[in-house]
Formats: sequence, C-alpha cells, structure tokens
Amino acid sequence: MTTVQTSDQISIKSRIKANPFLKRIALRMLAPKNEYRPRVWVKWVLNPLKHKRGKGSVIRNNTRTDLFPYNNFSIGEFAIIEDFTTINNAVGDVTIGDKTIVGIGSVIIGPVSIGNNVMIAQNIVISGLNHGYEDVNLPPSEQDVTCNPIIISDNVWIGANSVITAGVTLGKHCVIGAGSIVTKNVPAYSVAVGNPARVIKRYNSLNKIWEHQNQQNQPNA
Repeated sequence: MTTVQTSDQISIKSRIKANPFLKRIALRMLAPKNEYRPRVWVKWVLNPLKHKRGKGSVIRNNTRTDLFPYNNFSIGEFAIIEDFTTINNAVGDVTIGDKTIVGIGSVIIGPVSIGNNVMIAQNIVISGLNHGYEDVNLPPSEQDVTCNPIIISDNVWIGANSVITAGVTLGKHCVIGAGSIVTKNVPAYSVAVGNPARVIKRYNSLNKIWEHQNQQNQPNA
C-alpha cells in the first residue's frame, strides 16, 4: 500500500530540517548520543509504519538494521538479507528489489537502489556516503558528508569482497568480479574486474557470445 504524506506532515518535516535546534532534538529522540543506530522504540513502533517488506522476504536475526523513519527502506518479495549484514538509511533511501540476495557480512549504506534478481555475495560494501576531508583543521569524522546515489540494475552479480563506491551505476546483467573496487559506471551486459575495476568482457547480442575486450585504452569501470 502506498503511503501518502499530508501537507501538514511535509511542513513539519521541513521545519525540523530547517531548524538546527529542533533537528538536534528530533535526532536525539531517534538515536542515542554518539551512536548511529536507532533506539529500540523506533525499530518497534515507527519503522514498521514507514518501511515496506514484500511477501516472503527474509531479514535474518543477526542482521544489523540501522534504519530511521525519516528516510525510506523497502525490501521486495522473496528477497533475502543474510546474517551479519548492516543496512543503514540514515543519509539516504535503501531499496532492495524482488528475489534479490544480500550475502553474509555485507554493508549497504544509502542512498542505494538495488533492482530485482540481484546477487550480492559475501562481505560486499555498497556505500552512497562520503566524508569531507578538505578542511585540515577538522578530522574527516567531523566534516560534512556528501551523498551520491548508487544504482544497481536488475540481474547484476557482485562477487565477494567487492566495493561499490558512491555515484556508481551498474547496468543490467553486469558481473563484478570478486575483490573488485568499482569507482565508475559499468555498462549493461559486461564483466568488470580489478582495482580499479575495468571491463574485460561484453555480451555481443548479434553473435550471442561474451567477447573479451582489448584492455588498451579501456576506461576504468
């Protein structure tokens, strides 16, 4: 069922976001000081009203769901999030499509959109968040964060121990080799591997075969 926000609700949210004092109070109500996970009452009371779970979806008991009601989270039908995974929507929405598998020990930090029938193997990091570092008088942990959405299209397979950085789009049915660091977009129907990841194969729809790519002058993925 689609959630419809009234103009009053939108107005209240806008006022809180625009007022630093009200924003601090609201955040303190949602999360303990110096912690980046929601209070228990937020998980039990607010999140079920805001977030959406599809039929047959599974979130294992040992998953860490650092989810807040002021951003969206959804998981599609028959999707699975395995144990020891962390899902965090504090700075951006996280959406996971139908029949998608998130493997053991992975980390997903929004803003991230994951399509249907995606395979995310073990110990994958997918983060749409970056910390500033430019001001040398402040540690990076105290500088502003920047967000750039990650989009993972349908039927993608991401091999174990890979990292997908902020702003990257993975095209439909592409494959990311194990241990790859993906810093740029990967086109649909291709295979990318390495650090930084490079495209090594593309699917030729005319010949219906996967063709190796000449690595000379190939852009990083």
